Amino acid sequence: MTYIFSILFTIGCLSINAQSQQEYWFTSQAEAMTYAVEHDDNILMVFAGSDWCRPCIQFKKDVLESIDFKKYAQDNIVILYLDFPSKKKNKLSKEATSHNEGLAEKYNQSGTFPKIVLLDNNMIKIKELNYEGQSSEEFIRMVK
Repeated sequence: MTYIFSILFTIGCLSINAQSQQEYWFTSQAEAMTYAVEHDDNILMVFAGSDWCRPCIQFKKDVLESIDFKKYAQDNIVILYLDFPSKKKNKLSKEATSHNEGLAEKYNQSGTFPKIVLLDNNMIKIKELNYEGQSSEEFIRMVK
């Protein structure tokens, strides 16, 4: 019995830890802005095609999901991840699609993927960042 409680406690702790590591990652502009204002952080807005854009997939895997970037982001930046999937099984809701397209009209008029824009917490553009296969450490230096 003690063994079962020990396992359940460990699983609970791991899920709480995983949740806290991702609290800076949003798909909603309103939620990202609220969090950014509360923590006085900038916003890294990422336009991605998660199921068709090879550089987008690589950026997410090699940078956004890297341990180094997660550590940096947790205390320094808010990620607003805007996905534009093409496969039917990955389609977003109409509301999410409309939300993402609205932000694309303002910040990604050229339709570039991945498009990475650094914004202040009022959604004012600071600069655009290019991903060209940099390591997570190199990308963190660009964001700083």
